Amino acid sequence: MALITRTITINVQADENNQYICQLSSPIESSSNEIRSLGQSEEHAIANALEQLASQYRQIVEERQNKDWEVVEHSAAGEPIQKRYHVILHYERIRKAESKFDALQDTLLGNTVVENAKVNLIEIDNNLPIQPLNLIT
Repeated sequence: MALITRTITINVQADENNQYICQLSSPIESSSNEIRSLGQSEEHAIANALEQLASQYRQIVEERQNKDWEVVEHSAAGEPIQKRYHVILHYERIRKAESKFDALQDTLLGNTVVENAKVNLIEIDNNLPIQPLNLIT
């Protein structure tokens, strides 16, 4: 098995408004070498920067797979071959609400989350032991 090593440097500073600025060095060669994000806390700023980095990596994976969205592969017997996909939805919004509960309920109403989400579809091997972060039941 090949060993792949990447280095990420994270620096966080508080500004005069008690907000946090995170500077993250990106190991991705094709991107600018730095990601900057803001947050309400140190952890929030880091989470925002890491999400930007994750988004860049998901885009690279999809581009390298270079799959035609509508192509269906068939077995020798002519049956469609079922593939396994890791489907990642990323949705963010800024919402004013009276409570955290109200902000969540307003977001969940309707299909706006799915309709407005950034969707990544990554074909994965049937034996890859990957689980979604949250299972919706």
